[in-house]
Amino acid sequence: MAGWAALALFVAAPFIGIYPVFAMKALCFALFACAFNLLLGFTGLLSFGHAAFMGAAAYGTGWLVRSAGFTPELGLIAGVLVAAGLGLVVGLIAIRRQGIYFAMITLAMAQMIFFICLQAPFTGGEDGLQGVPRGKLFGLLPLDNDLAMYFFVLAIFVAVYLFIIRVVHSPYGQVLKAIRENEPRAISLGYNVNRYKLLAFVLSTAIAGLAGGLKTLVLGFATLSDVHWSLSGEVILMTLLGGLGTFAGPVVGAFTIIGLQNFLADRVGSWVTVIIGAIFVVCVLAFRRGFVGEFIARRKKPAAAEPAAAPAQVEVHA
Repeated sequence: MAGWAALALFVAAPFIGIYPVFAMKALCFALFACAFNLLLGFTGLLSFGHAAFMGAAAYGTGWLVRSAGFTPELGLIAGVLVAAGLGLVVGLIAIRRQGIYFAMITLAMAQMIFFICLQAPFTGGEDGLQGVPRGKLFGLLPLDNDLAMYFFVLAIFVAVYLFIIRVVHSPYGQVLKAIRENEPRAISLGYNVNRYKLLAFVLSTAIAGLAGGLKTLVLGFATLSDVHWSLSGEVILMTLLGGLGTFAGPVVGAFTIIGLQNFLADRVGSWVTVIIGAIFVVCVLAFRRGFVGEFIARRKKPAAAEPAAAPAQVEVHA
């Protein structure tokens, strides 16, 4: 029921006064946060360099659509392939390490990708890749209209969101959760955990790339901030704030952070980072499982208390 209500709200958003470009930007970051959550929340792998995959796909999609004449859907597919290819290379190097070593390798590789994006001539350097057209979907439907573009982004978001739910609930997803809970036990059961983790890493980077390509089409540019390490920290913040290991948590976290950034940017300027940091500290102290995680935990408490009452009733009748 909550899912249908959320979908209805998303469909109605442009008609109830929500600026479509803001909603599209938030959906792109929600997609990015869902990709990160698939890796950290359901597999237990903390990547400090996930922005690199989103940014590389943003540049790839933007350049192919603007300079090579690709249609939007082909540009997005190419961006996803770029991100997945980079994810495969980085994953093959990093996946054999655990904990902080895995995180540091992903950060180091992401810094290398950032340097390439800074130096490569087709990225525009510090000026970024500007003037990316939205084009026509399948060569027929113009996406210049914000409303048409919004429903295109929403359709992709819903499809990928359902895909992630399907993956997590599949036997493959159950193995990922087993690896997250107790990797040595998963190994003892005969699973090739490195292969499972590598596939999860590539899946996550591909979805992050899709988010980056969509963001470029929506806003019409790709910049160095898309591949900067600070964006990797931001997606961690979104996921933790919404609820790590929940399906809706990253979406709620992304909308919260993007909404705060848009609301506060004109009012407090550069202090927006300090205010969001303070809000994050308060939320961590008050909602340790994140907004959605805390909500789910409180709903489960009464249900968990019911079985405990049953034995007492049996004793009275006896």
